[in-house]
Amino acid sequence: MKIAITGGTGFVGKALTEELLEHNHELFILTRNPDKYENRTGITYVKWLSDNAHPKRELEGVEAFINLAGESINSGRWTDERKKRIINSRITSTQEIISIMKGLDKKPACLINASAIGYYPSSKTNTYTEESTDTSNDFLGETVQIWEKEASKAAELGIRVAYTRFGIILGEKEGALPRIALPYKMFAGGTVGSGKQWMSWIHIQDVARAIHFVANSEDIKGPVNITAPTPVTMKEFGKTLGSVLNRPHWIPVPPFALKIAMGEMSTLVLEGQKVLPGVLSQHGFPFLYPTLQKALKNIY
Repeated sequence: MKIAITGGTGFVGKALTEELLEHNHELFILTRNPDKYENRTGITYVKWLSDNAHPKRELEGVEAFINLAGESINSGRWTDERKKRIINSRITSTQEIISIMKGLDKKPACLINASAIGYYPSSKTNTYTEESTDTSNDFLGETVQIWEKEASKAAELGIRVAYTRFGIILGEKEGALPRIALPYKMFAGGTVGSGKQWMSWIHIQDVARAIHFVANSEDIKGPVNITAPTPVTMKEFGKTLGSVLNRPHWIPVPPFALKIAMGEMSTLVLEGQKVLPGVLSQHGFPFLYPTLQKALKNIY
């Protein structure tokens, strides 16, 4: 299959690229600076979102678009200016993808668009699946709702659209886990906040496999929760992490300290949602790492 990827050089994009190459797909990775990357068998780097970029020429015949592009929400405080960049980067890239698809003689079969479980409100008591209608009205919730609405316009072209709502993605060197694990490695780990907030997590390898699975499943469209089937509370997460690292779980991190250090972004760890992968489970997706202990043991 010919597959175009935006955000292909990021945390999820790199894992997805390796997953798709293993299955002999032909990849077209859209980037502002294609000259930065060395040629690899199976990958063509395509210039886009910059002067003299004509991606349509190279993307005719692409069967699936996977949109992971957007400024990271984890790389700094959410100032007003940064919030604008986070939203605008997602809207601009999605609008450009739809523009490209409109110009193709043969339309792709699907658009797999990234999203996040922040779509759902924070709750210590509710359990959310793709059928849940409650939506969050905080910054992250509003961002992903705007993003999904923009991506939905591809359906007007007769293209199947799926929104992959990512949970907390676990990997050794990128994402949230390295920062969560650092205090444990320094023998200073402990419960973050109340410890009762839910953490709906997933191993990076299962993220890549799930996106591939959705791209290949013609009957999957709309929201798809990309989370492991066994969410845990933050206290359980910390205890499991400490056990896997052979480190104590003993020094609590009070909410006010995180709010001072991280500002509004502290909601990512102080609040949470219990989210289940209903669509993936219904379609028989085989998780490699269904439990937290198995995922962390693989990573460490």
